[in-house]
Amino acid sequence: MFLVFCELKDGAVRKSSLEVLSEARRLADGAGAPVGALFVGASCAGAEQAAQYGADAIIKIEAPSLAAYSSDGYAQAVAEAVRAKGATVLLGAATSAGKDVLPRAAARLEAGYAADVTGLAIRDGRLACVRPVYAGKALADTTFQSPIQVASTRPNVFAVAPVPKAGAVECLPAPAGGFLAVVREILAKGGGKPDLTEADVIVSGGRGLKDGANFKLLEELADVLGGVVGASRAAVDAGWGLPHSIQVGQTGKVVNPTLYIACGISGAIQHLAGMSGSKVIVAINKDPEAPIFKVASYGIVGDLFEVVPALTKALATA
Repeated sequence: MFLVFCELKDGAVRKSSLEVLSEARRLADGAGAPVGALFVGASCAGAEQAAQYGADAIIKIEAPSLAAYSSDGYAQAVAEAVRAKGATVLLGAATSAGKDVLPRAAARLEAGYAADVTGLAIRDGRLACVRPVYAGKALADTTFQSPIQVASTRPNVFAVAPVPKAGAVECLPAPAGGFLAVVREILAKGGGKPDLTEADVIVSGGRGLKDGANFKLLEELADVLGGVVGASRAAVDAGWGLPHSIQVGQTGKVVNPTLYIACGISGAIQHLAGMSGSKVIVAINKDPEAPIFKVASYGIVGDLFEVVPALTKALATA
């Protein structure tokens, strides 16, 4: 069985989880194996949606003790589900939870683990993964020696493909409580916009914005395009009041949107490592020698304070 660790948000399966489910379905069809969608929490209402994206079985582990997130609790639940179902492949999205739970579960299963993969295949009956290394400068072809194989996939890389299946619901017992650590409270920021890692359009700003207040220009452009705003590490560390949650780069979030617009970002290697996988990159910078232009699909050499408002106006009236 291919088991996919899935996440829910506001009563719906997260897009990044649907991407993994779709890819697992493709791989499982070639291997002649079933796909199970695994959900963990106090309540997994909304999990049934997974059946529309390739899940033969929807496996729930529900208990009051799992209402608050716990690294060891969730990892234990996932590992026990793998053993109970006899799964040989465990997949999940490289979200904050996925990057925390999957390697812990792999350790409990004494399984090999490949992180943040951008390509998956079945080769000689075994899982083969492609993952960026050296800040995206090279790609590693990774295979496994362990009986159980675990991998996390980079969000916004794999396509979501509806493939309706039976989606029979099964409940497994939850692990005993007494977890070493739990999350007591989550302070979520409102706005209703997609997470940076799942956004199709990102408008990012760097040190060239000169002040945090000037990110209003990027917000206006992002609103017109239906996207979200990101920032380079230099901008976040400049003391402008920008949250770390919008930082794109090696020490921030790795993103793969359809469109990435870089405004006033020079293109340090740490930033390029976080966004170079974007489908289309538009760079706006006054410096024609800025490294960002080397990876850009389109480049605009000019003052962002003139270019961005003009671009926003043109798109709003298009």
